[in-house]
Amino acid sequence: MKEEIRVLISEEDLYARIRELADQINRDYEGKELHLLCTLKGAVFFTCELAKHLTVPVKFTFVKCSSYGGSTTSSGKVHLDLDLDEDIKGKDVLVVEDIIDTGNTLSFLIDILDARQPTSLKLCTMLDKPSRRRVEGLTPDYNCFTIDDLFVVGFGLDYDQKYRNLPYIGVVSFVEE
Repeated sequence: MKEEIRVLISEEDLYARIRELADQINRDYEGKELHLLCTLKGAVFFTCELAKHLTVPVKFTFVKCSSYGGSTTSSGKVHLDLDLDEDIKGKDVLVVEDIIDTGNTLSFLIDILDARQPTSLKLCTMLDKPSRRRVEGLTPDYNCFTIDDLFVVGFGLDYDQKYRNLPYIGVVSFVEE
């Protein structure tokens, strides 16, 4: 099988929406220091682009959870592969995610983070796929785009570690060679 990619969200639309989202976050966190918690590996591109447009003081930290492996669907089994390297108690934390699908991974992560007593804990995602949600009540505070149930790549999103470097969001389809 060969993969083909078609553009779903152009580079121009993606960058424009990220700037709009950053403006909203700047207003909401005015006068505060924001701790961006980037979920590795997929959210790196989004987190970096978002941070470029934030005017509030920002600190970065990283966490890595996994549930996909080399598949196009989540295994449903979540692993914490890399934990935080700093205490978030009493801090304003914004979890920056590439995509919310079933919600299993984020629910797992939010439970862990919430127990660490941040002052605030909010969720920002590049893409939201609510039609696949399995976790009740999991809704992003900030969202760039809501998409249908499509398998997407680009701007940090991958299929078997490929296509993260695409500057747009594309839909993968599989064709016989």
